[in-house]
Amino acid sequence: MSRILIALGGNALGDTPSEQINIVKGTAKHIVGLIERGHEVVIAHGNGPQVGMIEQSMHDISMPFPECIAMSQGYIGYHLQNSVYAELNKRNINKNVVTLITQAVVDERDEALKNPTKPIGKFYSKDEAEKLKKEKNYIMMEDSGRGYRRVVASPKPIDIIEKDCIKSLIKGGYIVITVGGGGIPVIKKGFGYEGINAVIDKDFASGKVAELVDADYLFILTAVDRIAINFGKKNQLNLNKMSVDEAYKYMEENQFAPGSMLPKVIAAVNFARSKKGRQAVIASLEKVEEVLVGESGTIIYDKILNPNW
Repeated sequence: MSRILIALGGNALGDTPSEQINIVKGTAKHIVGLIERGHEVVIAHGNGPQVGMIEQSMHDISMPFPECIAMSQGYIGYHLQNSVYAELNKRNINKNVVTLITQAVVDERDEALKNPTKPIGKFYSKDEAEKLKKEKNYIMMEDSGRGYRRVVASPKPIDIIEKDCIKSLIKGGYIVITVGGGGIPVIKKGFGYEGINAVIDKDFASGKVAELVDADYLFILTAVDRIAINFGKKNQLNLNKMSVDEAYKYMEENQFAPGSMLPKVIAAVNFARSKKGRQAVIASLEKVEEVLVGESGTIIYDKILNPNW
């Protein structure tokens, strides 16, 4: 049995609540498929489109990002919980599912707070993006050839406040949904913590939780079956495995797009290097059950910590 942290992309959850409900029913089937095989599963998810939708819908009262992220954790978690419960019941698996509102601690000196790079919200045309820049002073960037999106600051998580709660719930046999949208970004203030206007990348937060709960695998699920180098070119090569050293080489060659694949690769590398035996996988949700038998996904491993590779 392996302990697996599954990081779901926010873009894979749909753009509206009704669309999301339909999508997560399929998501639950793949997740419960792993549970049925005896694996322990922890679930994390992105919220890029959803937090943008929430923030835009409440712009008249200037709802801060920490509160928007908390809302997205609640409503995405609610849909995931219900869908996973239904799939567990269908297969006669007696397990409980819980969504934990989770805060991620960041360093207020993090340089990323001065350099917004994290895409949120929906995609816009170039003309629409220019209009938003002028009217709302948004920072807009082109996102992997799919259109333009608003970008906000995205600091790295250095700790998860509720980590002991997550560990206790896992020990009790619960399926935990945590660090939704990367966690609510907070900084230490006096005896407590204070939210800041930023969005943490869910892959970095997922990797941090995977380390803290001593997961064997970090599954970063995306829209493609495998990582590719020379992506979109005639000489594109899909990789079924990639060492940490190879990953660094490809990153130096700018093989991975900053707004999409690059943070996934960095998070995967960091997890693979964090302890002997740990491996990260970047794969598609639809083929997640094929990953552990080597039929899909790209496995990221450290040659030093995993010499058998």
